[in-house]
Amino acid sequence: MRRSCIMLLTLVALAAGPVRAAPPTVVPSPGYDARLQEQRAAASRPAVPTHKPVARRHHKRGHAR
Repeated sequence: MRRSCIMLLTLVALAAGPVRAAPPTVVPSPGYDARLQEQRAAASRPAVPTHKPVARRHHKRGHAR
């Protein structure tokens, strides 16, 4: 009984301690920040068509007489 109480108190003390681990999304990343800024800059630019419209190559046939 005494041993289980000591283990329980130890686990509670460890769980109540400060948490120092941080997930990767919390830690600042210079590469991610640069990509994010580039993405935001690209989104703010007006959309420009990348290709010109292609002219039709086939002509409609006239009615045969």
